Amino acid sequence: MRFKRTIALGAAVIGVAAVTTVLVPSGVALAHGSMTYPASRTYACYEDGRAGGGGGDLNPTNPACAAAVAAGGKQPLWDWFGNLISQAGGKHREIIGDGKLCGPTTKYDAYNLGRTDWPTTTLQAGASITLKYNAWAPHPGTWEQYVTKDGYNPAQPLRWSDLESAPFNTVVNPPLGNGEYSWNATLPNKSGRHVIYSIWQRSDSPEAFYSCSDVVFNGGGGNPGDTTAPSTPGTPTASATSNSVALSWGASTDNVGVSGYQVYREAGATDVLVASPSSTSATVTGLSGGTAYAFYVVAKDAAGNTSPPSSAVSVTTLPGSTPGGACAVTYTTPSVWSGGFTANVVVKNTGTSAVSPWSLVWDVPSGQTVSSAWSAEVVVSGGKATAKGVSWNGSIPAGGSVNFGFNGTASGTPATPAAFTLNGASCGSA
Repeated sequence: MRFKRTIALGAAVIGVAAVTTVLVPSGVALAHGSMTYPASRTYACYEDGRAGGGGGDLNPTNPACAAAVAAGGKQPLWDWFGNLISQAGGKHREIIGDGKLCGPTTKYDAYNLGRTDWPTTTLQAGASITLKYNAWAPHPGTWEQYVTKDGYNPAQPLRWSDLESAPFNTVVNPPLGNGEYSWNATLPNKSGRHVIYSIWQRSDSPEAFYSCSDVVFNGGGGNPGDTTAPSTPGTPTASATSNSVALSWGASTDNVGVSGYQVYREAGATDVLVASPSSTSATVTGLSGGTAYAFYVVAKDAAGNTSPPSSAVSVTTLPGSTPGGACAVTYTTPSVWSGGFTANVVVKNTGTSAVSPWSLVWDVPSGQTVSSAWSAEVVVSGGKATAKGVSWNGSIPAGGSVNFGFNGTASGTPATPAAFTLNGASCGSA
């Protein structure tokens, strides 16, 4: 289904270690992190508490931070990097109710308070800045940054309808260094007080992180109410190899200026964002050989307005020429509950040449089903599951590996599949 047709779319943790010990239960994998620039509410209140505590206990002096501590205690500040839902699986709007966006669990509920005195970061409207996100435990994934609409009322808890329908910035697997992710983004053309809402959805797990950064935009007075969307981009043209498609399209126009484009691959109910270029071309990689695809383009401006989608271009990749090689598969079920489980799969290429694209096939054990997957496209047909790489892991280099996971159901203890084949070649067990 065409996306636009239903579009609703450097601080390190040293300071934490200096004043407290964070205990992580044995066997639990965590991917903690939060926006540090512009500062999320939990991070801003943590820093405010450190300053007020004089190097010992946390004692926030900001009125909103103090009210949050009075309502929910200090532990959310010590754990400012852990505002998460472990089984989100991309269903953010389904599982988080209005008024709970800034703290979707009981532990962080106090950070949903509707107040006009949360600590703020002052930003220049429409400017190019470097966003920073703490990486307490790094993992691959997608970050989406939304901004509130003009007229947003900060005295009320944040609702989904308060946000612009599309993110003003999206990044997949941003650069990591010195304990934080950082990447460039163009700020929306806003004026006054707003919230930047960030969602980090891990691609190796259904776990997702959420943060609200209270900001004040300066310099956006020239077009504070820009509601004019860019014009429709030209229909893309495409040229294909066995595992990639190069796209180009005619530029959009806008009353203020086009800030970038979003390229989508049609994929049924939920289309897939595959590129976010600032120019009028993009190359989509990690595709399967001899497979039909369809792509379209949406333009956006600095205020967050998005154009109607372009017409889609259909293209078929060339037949794949890379045979399956020697391989080894590690299959684990780190989480099991009554009627369900989470599986992690690591596929290692033990051959001497890259496998690109790759396709892993196995017989689904009796009584099991496969539901949501991450870091791979998984399809079940005729009792067989087929997993294929996505845009960023569509090739397995010689000696390298890829990993993906999925949730499933089981009538009892989930059994391990008996055998796996990679591009038709049998795999051993790692």
